[in-house]
Amino acid sequence: MRADYLFTSESVSEGHPDKVSDQISDAIVDLFLSKDPEARVACETLTTTQKVVLAGEIRCKGVYENGQWADGALDEIERTVRDVVKDIGYEQDGFHWQTLDFQNNLHGQSAHIAQGVDAGENKDEGAGDQGIMFGFACDETPDLMPATLDYSHKILARMAADRHSGKAPFLQPDAKSQVTLRFRDGQPVAATAIVVSTQHAEGYDEGAQEAELHNYVKAVVADVLPHELLTNETVYHINPTGSFVIGGPDGDAGLTGRKIIVDTYGGAAPHGGGAFSGKDPTKVDRSAAYVTRYLAKNVVAAGLARRCTIQIAYAIGVSQPLSLYVDTHGTGTVSDEKLEQAITAVAAKRLGGLTPRGIREGLGLNKPIYRKTAAYGHFGRTPTGEDFPWEKTDLGDALKAATAA
Repeated sequence: MRADYLFTSESVSEGHPDKVSDQISDAIVDLFLSKDPEARVACETLTTTQKVVLAGEIRCKGVYENGQWADGALDEIERTVRDVVKDIGYEQDGFHWQTLDFQNNLHGQSAHIAQGVDAGENKDEGAGDQGIMFGFACDETPDLMPATLDYSHKILARMAADRHSGKAPFLQPDAKSQVTLRFRDGQPVAATAIVVSTQHAEGYDEGAQEAELHNYVKAVVADVLPHELLTNETVYHINPTGSFVIGGPDGDAGLTGRKIIVDTYGGAAPHGGGAFSGKDPTKVDRSAAYVTRYLAKNVVAAGLARRCTIQIAYAIGVSQPLSLYVDTHGTGTVSDEKLEQAITAVAAKRLGGLTPRGIREGLGLNKPIYRKTAAYGHFGRTPTGEDFPWEKTDLGDALKAATAA
């Protein structure tokens, strides 16, 4: 690890067109899981000017069976989509929750995929696809997340909260942020650049109103970042292109799954091949990424390393993972091989193993908990009730005991 370097991560708001798509897709996942915990969902969303299009494959008792939609199901799907857009705050001529054109192209899951994934008399539930997934944690923030991404998320989350509450009525839903920090010995010591581009009301691109917006953004940054990171040398780029009135899906088309680095670790760690949103937890793209974050976070929280990356791999239709790899980047208090053995043992005892069934049942993933994940990151969130169970740090003692054995 280099001793002195700059690193940058970005985030996008709930009103960014790709994030609108992610939230719609995950709201559909939640809708189906609320009807049938064993539902199979792979829902993709396209958003553009006054239009939302769904496509994908589903199976859900009481909603879609034997190629038929249940009475009222199509209306409930459309209502769910419009409610998401309304909650985000889009009531603009180019994208309005009430008047947008909606198209539903969801259809039944392939029987050939189902036969590989479903449990049978002679086989356990298999992975919903092949692939590699990564989990990561580090000690740069209390959330055990990369600091650049953590602050990028929190800047936009604060701005959205102020927009919804009426504290910042000049803000519109679409926004992006970017934070560049200088690191020494693996820890952030200064913010060298802050970038915030936010959609705004007419007139907030010049004169006193522009100054009001700029001062507001700087105040949010000052409240979110630790004060010692901000100096007279911190450079701010606020709406650097000038006007940003046209935004959201009216300004740029949105698609599910195009912000995977925003969803995970801001580029500070590897990412597997698949996105998360729109997928039920039998899809290991999602569930295995969650469990590897859970395990990596517990390694760091237990003081067994300052940084931890975990990779896991699966084959479609096969229940057991093909490989488990741990890298503590030279910060571990025990060997990485010892941690691999400990993680496997602890996961077997506490989760029922690292099979797709073990992960989703052990973490309680067959519940409608996903729409909240689809903006401001799937990781680094506060676990409350049934939400974000992969963010709990309840494995520390078990991991310490396993590594000491």
